[in-house]
Amino acid sequence: MNETDIFSGPNAGYVLELYDRYLQDPNSVDAPTRAFFVAFPPDLPTARNGYAANGASPAPAINAAHVAAATRLARLIRQRGHLGANVDPLGGTPPPDQELEIAAERITPQQLALLPAEVVVGGPIAKATSNTLEAVARLRQVYSGTIGYEDEHIQNSEERYWLREAAESRQYFADLDENNDKKRDLLQRLTEVDTFEQYLAKTFLNEKRFSIEGTDMLVPMLDAIIHCAAGAHSREVVLGMAHRGRLNVLAHVLGKPYAMILQEFKKAKSGETKSVAGAGTQGWLGDVKYHLGYRNAFKDTGVAEMPITLVPNPSHLEFVNAVAEGQARAVQETINLPGAPKQDDHASLPVLIHGDAAFPGQGIVAETLNLSRLPGYRTGGTIHIIVNNQIGFTTVPSDGRSTLYASDLAKGFEIPIVHVNADDPIACIAAAKMAHAYRETFGKDFLIDLVGYRRFGHNEGDEPRTTQPRMYELVDSHLRLRELWARELEQQGIVSRDEANAMIAEVQARLRAAFDASPEPAESSNANGKTRAGRLPDVPTAVPAEKLIAYNAALLARPAGFTANAKSESTFFARRRDSFLKEHGIQWAHAEALAFASILADGTPVRLSGQDSERGTFDQRRLVLHDVVTGECFNPLQSLPDARASFAVYNSPLSENAVLGFEYGYNIHAPEALVLWEGQFGDFANGAQVIIDQFITSGYSKWRQTPSLVLLLPHGYEGQGPEHSSARLERFLQLAAADNIRVVNCTTAAQYFHVLRRQAALLKGSPRPLIIMTPKSLLRDPNASSSLSDLTEGSFQTVIDDAAARMRAPQITRLVLCTGKVYTNLLYPGGGSTELRPEFVAATGVAAVRVEQLYPFPEQEIIDIIRGYPNLREIVWMQEEPRNMGAWNFISPRLNELIKEIDWQGTLYYIGRNEAASPAEGSKPRHDAEQNRILDAALVSVPPVPKQGAPKKVEVKKLEPKKSEPVPAK
Repeated sequence: MNETDIFSGPNAGYVLELYDRYLQDPNSVDAPTRAFFVAFPPDLPTARNGYAANGASPAPAINAAHVAAATRLARLIRQRGHLGANVDPLGGTPPPDQELEIAAERITPQQLALLPAEVVVGGPIAKATSNTLEAVARLRQVYSGTIGYEDEHIQNSEERYWLREAAESRQYFADLDENNDKKRDLLQRLTEVDTFEQYLAKTFLNEKRFSIEGTDMLVPMLDAIIHCAAGAHSREVVLGMAHRGRLNVLAHVLGKPYAMILQEFKKAKSGETKSVAGAGTQGWLGDVKYHLGYRNAFKDTGVAEMPITLVPNPSHLEFVNAVAEGQARAVQETINLPGAPKQDDHASLPVLIHGDAAFPGQGIVAETLNLSRLPGYRTGGTIHIIVNNQIGFTTVPSDGRSTLYASDLAKGFEIPIVHVNADDPIACIAAAKMAHAYRETFGKDFLIDLVGYRRFGHNEGDEPRTTQPRMYELVDSHLRLRELWARELEQQGIVSRDEANAMIAEVQARLRAAFDASPEPAESSNANGKTRAGRLPDVPTAVPAEKLIAYNAALLARPAGFTANAKSESTFFARRRDSFLKEHGIQWAHAEALAFASILADGTPVRLSGQDSERGTFDQRRLVLHDVVTGECFNPLQSLPDARASFAVYNSPLSENAVLGFEYGYNIHAPEALVLWEGQFGDFANGAQVIIDQFITSGYSKWRQTPSLVLLLPHGYEGQGPEHSSARLERFLQLAAADNIRVVNCTTAAQYFHVLRRQAALLKGSPRPLIIMTPKSLLRDPNASSSLSDLTEGSFQTVIDDAAARMRAPQITRLVLCTGKVYTNLLYPGGGSTELRPEFVAATGVAAVRVEQLYPFPEQEIIDIIRGYPNLREIVWMQEEPRNMGAWNFISPRLNELIKEIDWQGTLYYIGRNEAASPAEGSKPRHDAEQNRILDAALVSVPPVPKQGAPKKVEVKKLEPKKSEPVPAK
């Protein structure tokens, strides 16, 4: 290719016009253009000399304006041909775009026939045609046929040329175009897809199945993508999709046995409640059949076995996207070696299947697309398929989006888009193969808009004709795809009508046999009775002093030639060096770094992500250092000499839903790693509530998944207003049941150190999500700091007794139970003072006890503490959150139950803020006043005991919480 070869196609007319001007007057063009033409005179006929059909003799009727018009026409067809493409199976051919007509360019067909296609059009089409008129006709076939291409929003010219070459060469069509055996195989596949749906419709009338009918080609397209992935030596394909077509994908792409699917229909029809013997100890309830996931191995000639995973999903359609991406990333990373994780983009392929209403309608889609090229979240390109029914539930596109296409959101992320008619099998397969080839070449996402229809309502019980009568008049008269393809093959003489019907009969026979083989629903064993969550296994979490000293030194070491920030080294890190061995010298983030170091030395990988997590929202962490001269980064935990696993920390985008979903997926697929997500403030978890509700806290109950994800949520009332005070502790406690999660609110750096190490130690034997209410003001508070001995001895304490009060146990008449920062406020005046508040010292009859673990509820530990104070007459639950928030509504019934169980005669009080609609006050003075009221009320002297005996017991409304035994080791 010489320097002038690039001036073909759309650029040629402009170059010719410039060259013509240059020949007439060199000074009429700028100096750089003049220099270029002197060095590289275009090997093209000039506008001044004109053209002939064979380029041999002048043709005065042709000039530069005609060349410019022809090149513009070719460019517009490439850019806007999709607007006239016949991609709607129900709509016929759309009206032509007037700008794409030859006459619109003021050039005639005869003049086009005189122009050489190589000059005007370029590319594969020019080589296959003799002139521009023929080339333009071929361009229309390519860009306005049953496929519409959109790529002009892509900035990289290399990608655009690749996409144009792929489209115009029709290289991905050739396989099916020329292979009758594969056409027959495709008919067999479509017969399986269609017959399966019709069998379910007749056997289980009006039962929900969210059928694929109208977009049947989804299954063969997935077949093609998976086959390509296997051929490219991918180790796994991860699929994420909603309901539409899911059962068909399970049956035919993942190979879930017909008998298993049919049994699930039988259970639904009989009203059987899904449970298993002993379910009460686990709280396992299962999920509906069109939410379930599956995993199977793909096998083919010459291809190693490759797992295919379909991720289970809830009814929030697109939220599974980020989860699937996280699982795909986990497959790609090698994390059992020290340093940063090693990533192989080609190790896995994520494929996401979207709804046409959900893709532009749900913000999680944009959040997930934004992850596609970020260092901590990229997966080397995702293939997206919009299953476009042209309707969302009952809402038409004009009511559901502000864009022309359902796919337009992808343009902002420079993702190529192909619209394809779901009734053209060859075009659909070509689009699938093209998508995979592009992904492998450029490591970027690719989107296919599979335009079809929905033969029935949103589910099979809906009647769509009440809201879309005209659309369903077309649907009712439209032949099924299997029938259309069978007719085409009959016309080509590839199969006969009898052969096509025999395929149907064979699939029907398989389905009937599977139905007969699927067992009838058994009687449910609902053992979900009252059980209790037992204590967590005792695991050693203390670390020898010599190891922690070595870890601390390694964390403070810098590589040769690294120029650190002088101020940071002389203050922040100098404190970690100088105070390490002092009493209460280890602050919160320091303890965290030491915990991570020890976990890595134990061979457990660690992954932490969140908004500004590298530095820490409160500048407390500083895990990643920046060279002030070169800007290069250094992560001491990735250079730890004793590490036996990888460490990764990433600043996430300003997203909660997608990032937390991604981390959940990563955690599920890499259960051996300690995976943590941190909210910039605790209330940021509000933006990820769907992931919390429908994945993290219920993943085991619905899908038997065993997440162990850690959520770090800064929480505490410090007068900064309602938005960043509360991490909504009450929501997590409301979601806590059947031993599904762990919720802690630590008060010291050592407790945080031990709970992280406990979580890492329990990854294999007893994995659960861990919710940690992390501090803000306590991050540097000396009263929350710990000593080295606190890390080298003991373990995580679920409840911490008042050691001083225990020494005078007979004097204690009031027991204050609390959790988190409010304990420190009760004892210390603030401002860094380590002296006890005079009011607390004077309250000699009060014991302050910290409940560090709220769930599983440490019932026995609290009972032991109550029994340890023989003259106790009052128990107070103190919190800084409003009464309808925080832990009170969770704690009160449990306290009342255990009080009754041990027959303690006394009064249970609540002390805290009154019920409120907003978490906290909007001003610091009001906060201070209310906080002081709470602290003073907690220390009020106990009134004397009435002469008639013990005080009357005040009953708190009694609930019957259902508790469960811990899940056994996997």
